[in-house]
Amino acid sequence: METKEKKSLIEALLFVSGEPVQFTVLKSISEIQEAELKQLLDDLIREYHERDSGLHIVEIANGYQMVTNPYYAQWIKKLKNTSSSAKLSMPALETLAIIAYNQPIIKAELEQIRGVNSDGVVKTLLDRRLIKILGRKEVPGKPLLYGTTREFLQYFGLKDLSELPTLKELAREEAA
Repeated sequence: METKEKKSLIEALLFVSGEPVQFTVLKSISEIQEAELKQLLDDLIREYHERDSGLHIVEIANGYQMVTNPYYAQWIKKLKNTSSSAKLSMPALETLAIIAYNQPIIKAELEQIRGVNSDGVVKTLLDRRLIKILGRKEVPGKPLLYGTTREFLQYFGLKDLSELPTLKELAREEAA
């Protein structure tokens, strides 16, 4: 298979997926060697970016995904007729940040940090699949442990949790 065909195959796989596709899955399906596949993906990411296409290929949520160019978001929203209900409330964002930076975390710890009951917000975040139950903490009562999901990474456009800003960076921004 020629390089052009391999790139077209990768594009097709990413296009039909609609979700981030892990590198190992792309390698398995395409049967392209690891180093060559990585190079092809890097080339495609660069090519889409350079031509300022309506589509981009990004490394996100521990995989690769074909996404729309953020520049066209206002028109895409009109097409999709999306409402502001897709946005998260301030309490939801606050709760999500606490979970992201302290995971795994139980609801009692979360509520101690927030200072308010978090039942409704936790349920909303679970329903939207931004957080998940990771298991139970080995303490009396065995409370549920919560952590973030791949959907969380997708929602915020992160490759992995290491891309979250550090608390020092956030403190500097707040002080500025």
